[in-house]
Formats: sequence, structure tokens, C-alpha cells
Amino acid sequence: MAQLLQAIDEAVAYIRTRTDLVPQYGIILGTGLGNLAKELDIVAQFSYRALPHFPISTVESHSGRLLLGYLGGKPVMVMQGRFHYYEGYTLQEVTFPVRVMRSLGVERLIVSNAAGSVSPHIRTGSLMIIEDHINLLGKSPLMGKNYDELGPRFPDMSQPYDSIMIAIAERIAQERGYFVHKGVYAAVPGPNLETKAEYTYLHRIGADAVGMSTVPEIIVGVHSGMRTFALSAITDDGYPPQRVKPVSLEDVVRVANYLEPQMTDIIKGIIEQLD
Repeated sequence: MAQLLQAIDEAVAYIRTRTDLVPQYGIILGTGLGNLAKELDIVAQFSYRALPHFPISTVESHSGRLLLGYLGGKPVMVMQGRFHYYEGYTLQEVTFPVRVMRSLGVERLIVSNAAGSVSPHIRTGSLMIIEDHINLLGKSPLMGKNYDELGPRFPDMSQPYDSIMIAIAERIAQERGYFVHKGVYAAVPGPNLETKAEYTYLHRIGADAVGMSTVPEIIVGVHSGMRTFALSAITDDGYPPQRVKPVSLEDVVRVANYLEPQMTDIIKGIIEQLD
């Protein structure tokens, strides 16, 4: 763990050789949601392969680039593609970029993902603002020795998602006529999708959507003192059981691509409207 502090410093130092921009917002783009990068006024960009200590994204729908620039007139740092526990990385490796974001100056973290619905009221092709989550990964990215430089030993998680950013997102969605819900996101290890019985279980324990990411990054964001927001593109139905159909990655990406302009609009609007 002591090596983590050095790794963060080395990654930050490398980025600083290319730009002195201090990002206010960190954005993590999920499956099929990488085109927000087209809205950026890019100052510097890096392949994950070039960055010291960064994992490499192995998922074909993730571009694997780190971008620094401006969105909505505000300085941002954007991950175009993320890392997952199912790729074989530890949760500390999955969340390493969030540590780097914070060290570079990021104060607010915005995360997007593609998820399956486990609510009868939330259907494929809609968006869900995450207002709480359930960690079913079996581990926390905060396990191990804690360092006060990174955050407290026992961070409070009673309100992990920022109410102000949620309110702005709801207002934008209402003004634009987008189908947006609020709900609870459950994170599972993956990479397999769920059985009908597992979808039903997730519904019964209080989840509204399920995916394989986001929660580790949010936990580390909260641990490091960031205000956090997350938004899911609902790409398939898991409940009730009669709605469940076979789903491929291509299906997920197709729906995520359809919803991407709405997600981009909401994320950009949040950044524009916050001080």
C-alpha cells in the first residue's frame, strides 16, 4: 500500500510534464458512452498504456484514453474507458485513476455506466440517476492499511451521491423530456450476466439496476473527499423474469449509444450549472 502513494505521485508527475491544467471535474465514461470526448476542448491526452501504473482496459467497447481539457467552460479530466474487477485487476488498481484525479485537483466525480434493470418500472432505453448503491463485489477498494493522505479509515457512506448534482440532472431531464428514473445500483463482479433467479434476488434486496462497475470508484471518491454523481444507461431488462431475454455486448452497446446524447447533455449541463 505504501507503494500506492509513490505510484500516484509518479502518474501525476508524468501528466504534469504535458499540462498544468487543474481539473475541477473527473468524468468516467462507461460501456458505449465514450463519445462525450467529442464535446471536449482537449488540452492533453494520454493512452492508458503510456501512463505510469495505469491498468490497461481490455474491454473492446472502452477506448483507453485519459483526456484533460474543458467541458462547458470548466476544466475536466475524462477517462474514456474504465477498468473492471472482472478483468483481473484488484479494486485498488480499478480505482487508481480516481486517486490520480484527486491528486491533480478534482473536486467532483461524475461516473456513467451501462446497467440492467431489476425494477418493473425501469425499462430498457431509459436513464437512471443513482441515488444509492449496494456493493456485492465481496470486497472494498479501501481494504488494507489506510493512509490519512488519501482519506479517513472509516468514511461515512450514508449519502454517497451529491444531492445538488442529482437535482440539476433531474431538472435537465425534465426540461428535455428524457425518461430518467432515480434508483439503487447493485455492483456485481461479472463478467457473466445474471440468471433470472439472480435478477429476482437483486430486486428483492432493494436494487433497481445492476452492473459491474461504478461502486468502487464512488467509494474511493467519497473516501478522498469528492462530491460524486453517477448515471446509468439502462440497456436490458432483468425483472420481472418474463422480460428477460438473451443479451449480447452488441445489444448493450447499441442501447448505450442511443442514450449517449442524453447522458452527455445531462453531464455537460451539470458542469455548466455548478459553480
